[in-house]
Amino acid sequence: MQEKYYSKIKEKVYYETLDNGLKVVIMPMRTRKKFIIWGACVGSIDNKFKVEGEEETILPDGIAHYLEHKLFEQENGRNSLDVLTSIGVEANAFTSNNHTAYLFEATENFDEALDEFMDYVQNPYFTDENVEKERGIISQEIMMYDDYPEWAVYINLMKALYFNNEINIDEAGTVETIKEIDKDKLYKLYNAFYTPSNMILVLTGDFVPSEVIEKIKARIVKKGPEKRVDRIYNEEPTGIVQEYVEKQMDISMPVEIIGFKDNNYKENMMEKDVAIDIIGSAILGKSSKMYEKLYEEGKLKVVPGITYESAKTFGHTLIQFQADDYKYVTEEILKAFEEAKEKGISEEDFERCKRKIYGEYIRAFDDPDSVASAIVSDYAKGTDTFEYFDIFDKISLDDINKILKEIFRKDLMAISVVKTKEEG
Repeated sequence: MQEKYYSKIKEKVYYETLDNGLKVVIMPMRTRKKFIIWGACVGSIDNKFKVEGEEETILPDGIAHYLEHKLFEQENGRNSLDVLTSIGVEANAFTSNNHTAYLFEATENFDEALDEFMDYVQNPYFTDENVEKERGIISQEIMMYDDYPEWAVYINLMKALYFNNEINIDEAGTVETIKEIDKDKLYKLYNAFYTPSNMILVLTGDFVPSEVIEKIKARIVKKGPEKRVDRIYNEEPTGIVQEYVEKQMDISMPVEIIGFKDNNYKENMMEKDVAIDIIGSAILGKSSKMYEKLYEEGKLKVVPGITYESAKTFGHTLIQFQADDYKYVTEEILKAFEEAKEKGISEEDFERCKRKIYGEYIRAFDDPDSVASAIVSDYAKGTDTFEYFDIFDKISLDDINKILKEIFRKDLMAISVVKTKEEG
């Protein structure tokens, strides 16, 4: 087992790649909690692929999420989520655009929970009956999400930014697309992507690495060799679909996201991630002139959120806020970014915001759930969570101002708004 010491957080992290290709990461932490997450690098964007020696496969939108739901059901008639809950373990699962994860946390009964956990992830049981039973449940979930303004404003923005990129697919699919899912399609997806070399197992918390790695190895049933799988993605033009999209919903205050498409998402992904956080803090943060002005005017009560979302197939920056006078707030935000692009972020603001963002990043390593989830998410993107320390050390004011100009381009900008019904 390889051991690395990270001086910034004063913690050791242990790495081992098992004989079957599964990557295991263990980070002991001073807490009573034990947290484990098993991630497979397959999400809503991965429904078109070619397995070595087979013809191209195209599966319905939402199938990765459907599979996540069904994996808990076992041949013995038990639902593993219920089993884990019954022994006092908090278990869950989720599907994103580029990975699916299964997790639980425990302070007691870890070994018993691990048995169940390792069993259901490695042993799918899909039948015509249990697949059909889930269809109504997932349909209700889809319709429920359709009523969330935060989801509507986001997915509408993706469809405004991207012509063909799979990021504009709803992660759960639609009520219509999930009608096409059956047990054979679920097995097809599982056998292609739930392979050891396409997965990562992360454990954080109260662990002795040498002991827990043996427990993991004893419960591994998946072996190699694996067939090569080539993912097939749509070609994406460089421009955007439309500059503005809106929807009316029964909400008390409008929600808006301003999005900027990044055509160079494959370059400097981690540097952009850090830079956008620093830029956002400098221009939109609580101490920024723009926010102070809008707060005093009563236009904003909460600092706008900003994030750089990226994966192996896309990249974009999102600025999200809620405001009654959202048109005015939009104008002020865009004006602040144009002024910053012209004058540049100041040295003082850069140093202040860099310290703030770095402090937040370091504090995230105190939480077993957060750090483990970040490791899985970054692995799916092809990056390493712990390399962010080097990014913070190296990033300069020149880097920040260069990224500011590259990312916040009006020709690659779209705006999505969910308005109140009263606005008309």
